Amino acid sequence: MPDTYNITLEFSRYDPDSQLSWVQTYHVEVGGILRFVDVFRKINDEQDPTLAWSSSCEHAQCGSCGIMVNGKPLLACELLVREAVDQFNTHTFRIKPITIAPVLRDLVVDLEKAYDRVHAAKPYLMKPAPAPPEGDEYRISPETLETYVEATQCINCFCCANACISSHHHFLGPNAMMSNVVRLMDPRETAKKERMDLLYGESGVYRCHTARACSFVCPKEIDISHFLALGKEGKF
Repeated sequence: MPDTYNITLEFSRYDPDSQLSWVQTYHVEVGGILRFVDVFRKINDEQDPTLAWSSSCEHAQCGSCGIMVNGKPLLACELLVREAVDQFNTHTFRIKPITIAPVLRDLVVDLEKAYDRVHAAKPYLMKPAPAPPEGDEYRISPETLETYVEATQCINCFCCANACISSHHHFLGPNAMMSNVVRLMDPRETAKKERMDLLYGESGVYRCHTARACSFVCPKEIDISHFLALGKEGKF
């Protein structure tokens, strides 16, 4: 396994001032254990400070660095150079912004617009059940929690929504719909009718084509399609 790699990055770029779009190519020599965010930073430092991209935590917890690499949505902070070479069997990578929201500049997209879908699914307790009389904590049994705790690990990176063949149109999207299903499974939620109306509404779960692309690309390895299937069954 080589210590360094000579890779080529073909960036889709966009300038909002001129409204011009173009592809710009960079050649870099980098270590195999560098993440793609490190490669982007190296390009900023050594070749082009104008290249714009997003990141925050860089620990796969915030979801802000979601991008498209050779057609696959993923997190730039997770992808190592040597893993990318092995996964895509190439040293050339086409880097594009995710398509679930409007592009602001280069790889930076308007995540507020993307979050409109999540907000529409109301990913919070709408009508929490009252706390039990013996205290101010609502306790959930481990057995009940186990049925949906996996879905609570979603970081809303929108990789699943980008891969979904339905969410660019009338579907709220896999992550948004999963957040509604999770609250239906949550014993603290009493607004079952309102949630069912969301689930089976015009932008709801029946827009899902069960392609399972959402589960395939999820960086947190959540089986999103499983929770959407539970929503289709409606057994809550």
